[in-house]
Amino acid sequence: YEEGKKRRKPNYSSVDLSEVEWEDRDDVLRNAMVNRKTGKFSMEVKKTVDKGKRVLVMTNDYYYTDIKGTPFSLGVALSRGHGKYFFRGNVTVEEGLHDLEHPDVSLADEWSYCNTDLHPEHRQMTQLEAIKRYLTGKEPLLQCKYSVKYACDKELIQEVLFDAVVSAPIEAYWTSLALNKSENSDKGVEVAFLGTRTGLSRINLFVGPEQLTNQDFLTAEDKENIFNADHFPLWYRRAAEQIPGSFVYSIPFSTETANKSNVVTASTAIQLLDDRKSPVVAAVGIQMKLEFFQRKFWTASRQCASLDGRCAISCDDETINCYLIDNNGFILVSEDYRQTGYFFGEVEGAVMNKLLTMGSFKRITLYDYQAMCRTNKESSDSAYSLLDPYNAFFAAVKWIMTELVLFLVEFNLCSWWHSDLTAKAQRLKQTLEPCDTEYPAFVSERTIKETTGNIACDDCFKSFVIQQIPSSNLFMVVVDNECFCDSIPPITMAPIEIRYILYLQSCQEENQGKIRRRPESCHGFHPEENARECGGVSGLSAKPPFVLLPLLLTIFSR
Repeated sequence: YEEGKKRRKPNYSSVDLSEVEWEDRDDVLRNAMVNRKTGKFSMEVKKTVDKGKRVLVMTNDYYYTDIKGTPFSLGVALSRGHGKYFFRGNVTVEEGLHDLEHPDVSLADEWSYCNTDLHPEHRQMTQLEAIKRYLTGKEPLLQCKYSVKYACDKELIQEVLFDAVVSAPIEAYWTSLALNKSENSDKGVEVAFLGTRTGLSRINLFVGPEQLTNQDFLTAEDKENIFNADHFPLWYRRAAEQIPGSFVYSIPFSTETANKSNVVTASTAIQLLDDRKSPVVAAVGIQMKLEFFQRKFWTASRQCASLDGRCAISCDDETINCYLIDNNGFILVSEDYRQTGYFFGEVEGAVMNKLLTMGSFKRITLYDYQAMCRTNKESSDSAYSLLDPYNAFFAAVKWIMTELVLFLVEFNLCSWWHSDLTAKAQRLKQTLEPCDTEYPAFVSERTIKETTGNIACDDCFKSFVIQQIPSSNLFMVVVDNECFCDSIPPITMAPIEIRYILYLQSCQEENQGKIRRRPESCHGFHPEENARECGGVSGLSAKPPFVLLPLLLTIFSR
């Protein structure tokens, strides 16, 4: 990772399974695999999404078995997705194909509706093209039976056809909204979208493609928000976790500054409510301009239920600050526009700390075993130069060239005798090193509807109130701004590096009671191996000139 050269992560091969699947507190999965058993195990896990800023709770099914003839075990983790049941219906092929051919309809191209890898002539086909050829019978090879399965998944295709027919009326609804200019006169809503359980998507633009604020949304560049081989879109997953009938709002995080905090995404799950089974069949949503969303919020906050319509207290008052935050604590609306997208704890650390203490929010500690940390490396360390004679040689050349340039520029003896100052200035070099980090994520408590609190500061009390917005994942927070709590530091989401020396020591103490299983047999030699052809290190001898050269260069380079 330095100067374009990758380095192997230290102690990468010694990572214990309990550090990867760290939700398995009782080591059920770990012990079963160490003991070479075959079976299945289910566990609730936490997965980070949206550039690591948010966390989703899901259930994984683990399948494991031993590999015969080896000391290894193999495990596979599969997510259950969002719901256990499918909703199926019968439609004709003609109806389904008619709606599939709509230009705003697309399918998850990384899903295997049809196996297009069986024949070279099929590999250039999209999944939608393969389905059409399969249903019309134009491609006999897709109808053939290979071993125990067909080239196309008949049940999944039937479900796709049903979704295409059932979701077709929403296109007419979106078209009527686009034609009715009074509904979206300022073009605040830019995109409407729908995704079904079978990977079918419908997209409608209310503005021209060149006018979109977020150009990457729902495109191949935005991997998190499209149907992928290993996950549903982020707006689908977050909506499926909410209470049925509620909307989830969020500001998408991006590494590109051009699209940062300029749009708001809102989505809700479409769920078939039943006393026995409640499958999530689809999710629908919109993406709007952030400025449009904030304007709607400020307008609504000034409307009160009193007879004269006036509010006893308003966000316009100079003594209070109003915020709109989501269930992960990120600010969507603030009186200071620059705070949009920030974590609430960074702006109001005292209030966030109180919310954590009261249980309105909870902190979840997550781990990153593939992180990169910045370190200050001493490139002129004397001990370091002894490790490699080339380092000492180049250090001496560098010193000679530095002294020559300084002598020609300044032409005085002072810099000659105090040249160590120039060497010290180049000792610290900042580099990126592989490391392990831990970082927090925050989730609100669903049962909290409204909470008030007072915070004891140095010479005053800071009061606040937080209230949940009905049918959403949003909270309105009103904070007294006349009392400053500078003694309470802000709460950040910055990762903390896990130092290897201390970390390995604590891991050894923690893993002392963990089960270890030695291989059943040792392989100290191989009958075809000739020990005399290997080794020969004892025959090597160091040449005195090559031993003294690095030491002399090191002495003169000081």
